[in-house]
Amino acid sequence: MASTTEVPKSTLPYPPLHQDKKFVVLTDWDGTITTYDSNDCKYRIPSLLRHRRSPTSDSRSTITYMTDNLGFGKEKRRAMNLEILGKKVTFRDAFKEMLDSVAVKHPFDECKEVLKQNIVLDSGFRDFFKWCKAHDVPVVIVSSGMEPLIRAVLSNLIGEEDAAHIDIVSNHVKELPDGKWEIQYRHPTSGYGHDKSQAILPYRDIPNPPTLFFFGDGVSDMSAAKHADLLFVKLKGDNENDLHEYCKTEGINHVLFRNFSEALDVVANVVEGKETVTTVLEKKGVLPV
Repeated sequence: MASTTEVPKSTLPYPPLHQDKKFVVLTDWDGTITTYDSNDCKYRIPSLLRHRRSPTSDSRSTITYMTDNLGFGKEKRRAMNLEILGKKVTFRDAFKEMLDSVAVKHPFDECKEVLKQNIVLDSGFRDFFKWCKAHDVPVVIVSSGMEPLIRAVLSNLIGEEDAAHIDIVSNHVKELPDGKWEIQYRHPTSGYGHDKSQAILPYRDIPNPPTLFFFGDGVSDMSAAKHADLLFVKLKGDNENDLHEYCKTEGINHVLFRNFSEALDVVANVVEGKETVTTVLEKKGVLPV
């Protein structure tokens, strides 16, 4: 995988650091904030009916949803995730192959509409975001997805006004002359495509750096896992708990959560001074402290 010492060059700009804040939440998007609406197991765009495949009930993210239902399917996608965990292939190369399997058949705008109709929020995220906003804790999405898709779905789910308060650090999309599209990686020279640690590490170089909470769930979050002050790893019922397995293997302590309602109590206690990162990890950390 990518070197942990080499700083990859970014092809895309970063939002300003929140230098004056005491706490900052950085969170993955796909599968962490988002989930698939399993109560709506149908496509609602007529042009997709000819491609219809029974959606998988555990497709919890925008990219997973697209790959499983519009691309080459869950079985191959899952096999590639395991190859990433086993360091047989880079996340960058595997992820591009997943997305290319979608792009070859479906225009970008069509994908955007499908996701807007089929992706929903984690049940606790809206209240979590409102609490953070009220307590001056910025929320930054750090994603291996593509910003136009994230913005479209996020604005659809929480409204444009609230969505505008959330910075997004992600990859982008390159639309090609033939009508097809491909991912534009933020860090094309990195094996991660988007090295999420680079959204965290600059905070370490500022005076009085804030306490950083990071939320993630899968292989795209491996590059960020060891750099947060307090890492939350989402535990999912589909047994695709790749970040949890990675952190156990690498000895990275973390707190498990099933939805943002559970995480809110922990974050609030730290922000309000009732707990410290150390005491949280002593009580709730997966690994012994």
